[in-house]
Amino acid sequence: MSFVNISRNIGGLGLEESVKVNPLATEKIERLILKFSIPAIISMLVSSLYNIVDSFFVAQINEQAMAALSLVFPVQNFVNATAIGFGVGINAMIAFHLGAGNKENANASATHGMILSVIHGFLALIISIAIMPTFLGAFTKDENVIKLGLEYSRIVFLFAPVIMISLAFEKIFQAVGRMNETMFALLCGCISNIILDPLLIFGIGFFPKLGIKGAALATGIGQIITVIVYLIYYVKKPLPVKLKKSCLPLQRFLDFRLYTIGVPAILNLALPSFLVSFLNGVLSAYSDIYVVVLGIYYKLQTFLYLPASGIVQGMRPVIGYNYGAGEMDRVRKIFRLALLMCGGIMAGGTLLCLFFANGLIGMFTTNPETIQAGGLALRIISSGFIVSSISVTASGALEGLGKGVQSLLISLMRYVVIIMPAAFILSRIRGAVGVWNAFWITELISAIASVWIYRKSLKH
Repeated sequence: MSFVNISRNIGGLGLEESVKVNPLATEKIERLILKFSIPAIISMLVSSLYNIVDSFFVAQINEQAMAALSLVFPVQNFVNATAIGFGVGINAMIAFHLGAGNKENANASATHGMILSVIHGFLALIISIAIMPTFLGAFTKDENVIKLGLEYSRIVFLFAPVIMISLAFEKIFQAVGRMNETMFALLCGCISNIILDPLLIFGIGFFPKLGIKGAALATGIGQIITVIVYLIYYVKKPLPVKLKKSCLPLQRFLDFRLYTIGVPAILNLALPSFLVSFLNGVLSAYSDIYVVVLGIYYKLQTFLYLPASGIVQGMRPVIGYNYGAGEMDRVRKIFRLALLMCGGIMAGGTLLCLFFANGLIGMFTTNPETIQAGGLALRIISSGFIVSSISVTASGALEGLGKGVQSLLISLMRYVVIIMPAAFILSRIRGAVGVWNAFWITELISAIASVWIYRKSLKH
């Protein structure tokens, strides 16, 4: 990111200070959003490939292995949500303080954010591995599925600290506009994962045949490579913000702000895991096929929603900086443009699901009954994609503005307050098809509420 040096008169005293004008405050909004979002979209698409690739190769083992991966997914997603959500807090704080011209607080936000992320990683490692036997047993009585789930989870969660460090670096780099670096770091990790998956799962060449454990190990190695790339960039191409030893002493207000933004963002991202667990319980009463379908849908949904999420991710530092600088006209324009772009992406995702639903499901299973049930589910659920762009954009914008609680309210409606009762009631009327219809109903109601929450939040 380039900066322009100008002179500024201080306090009318005739003193001149050389300051740097960030292009976030002056560059055309359309160009900024594209410049920040395109690398973010690529990065998030690449990131989603971790789950997609694992699922594709694990599905080649057998459907039990795929079921095990689907059951582990909610806990795995919660760990990722913790890393990304707290990273949103780091990102918002850095962008806000840079916008307000307080570089020291920006450095402190980055430093404290990284230290706390490491602590979160070790807590996630211990807790996730400890709860998995009970968690898996709550959703299936198939001993082989439980065994496969434990084999996968015990390895993949060993890398939880690495995940936390990687995503903290990602949000620090993004906060200062270094989107290309985050894209390249993720690409390196993902390509490594893609190469290692078949080698470690099936034992190709001199590699051991590890089965589902190989998928977990390949993912972990890919994440380590991503962190190594970030460290190289950090040393070779210094950032405008630094991880500084002088910033280590406890700063209660700063840490409190990191959590007041980060915790709602974590919950925003973790709520889908809670929802998946709830829906697994509802659907398992009808058939395990529907549990597999839901697992496949969430793999695909992650991939389909990520371009829109990339727009939101690229928007956050831009909207946060301008909000910190008091440029409210630019804040409104940034939101409108991001919403338009998200809507276009979700329209493309809708068409893809409507016309190629069975083919998409068929990537993960060869069972004709599962493909048929999954194709129907995907076509019904995708009818809510376009309207969901309103909630997705509003929630992301509120996080960028540092209004985490308001953002959480939107997510609570999408993942708890509306969809859970709707899915439960409709399942009693129409079985599994009722659950699929609960998705688009929820998105429609949430979109209406999101508009009201966002407008009200800007007035305060």
